[in-house]
Amino acid sequence: MTALSIIFSLFILMFIPLVFLIIIFLIASIKIINEYERGVKFTLGKYSGVMNPGLRLVVPILQKWYNVDIRTTVIDVPKQDIMTKDNISAIVNAVVYYRVNDSKKAIIEVRDYKYAVSQISQTTMREIIGETSLDELLSQRDATAKKIQIILDKVTDPWGIKVESVELKEIILPDSLVRIISQEAEAEREKRAILLRARGELESSKNLHDAARELTSIKGGVLLRTLQTIHSLSTEKSKTKIYVIPSELFGEEGKSINLLKKLFK
Repeated sequence: MTALSIIFSLFILMFIPLVFLIIIFLIASIKIINEYERGVKFTLGKYSGVMNPGLRLVVPILQKWYNVDIRTTVIDVPKQDIMTKDNISAIVNAVVYYRVNDSKKAIIEVRDYKYAVSQISQTTMREIIGETSLDELLSQRDATAKKIQIILDKVTDPWGIKVESVELKEIILPDSLVRIISQEAEAEREKRAILLRARGELESSKNLHDAARELTSIKGGVLLRTLQTIHSLSTEKSKTKIYVIPSELFGEEGKSINLLKKLFK
């Protein structure tokens, strides 16, 4: 075996592992970024750009990247036992909808933006509800949630995060307070019913007054009304007896009393 063949053999033995190393290196460098993701890349520890969706290369050891999901994310804020402005304890649960607007800020400006949003949501919810009375919290739930959303959006904006919406999912009150509110609501309904009944009686009395004045102003009106009443009573199965007494018989008090005694004897 000549020296040339020996050198060639050694070259082949060295080249094959090198090819394998290059192939492995290229495979490790290939990164696939989905449409709903962004890649934040660092080269030698320095920010070097945001990688858009598609096939991208990241050099191992020299470069490092972080995957950021830009879809709307929902976090469930744990139940918080909060004291309202009027010193009433309430357990409140909420959900926060947010998305990443700037992938660079979400990675560089805050260490863990998901954990940070969760914590700031709890703190802000406690602060806003602590400045709100119980009546406002129950009757203006959407307005309270909007206040929380505005403050959260302002705080998280430097992190490249947009808070889209906040919803107060559940408000739990003490059992004793629930009974008091139920009694208050029942009393309010009874009050409205009494006022409505009184208003109806007032309108009825006014109508009766107008009807009586109209009947007395027309000759024979009272008699016609009396006959109509008698007719309505006679159509029903009743044991009521009706005696029609001419008005002339009531001219003298003695005769009227004797007549009534004879009729109802």
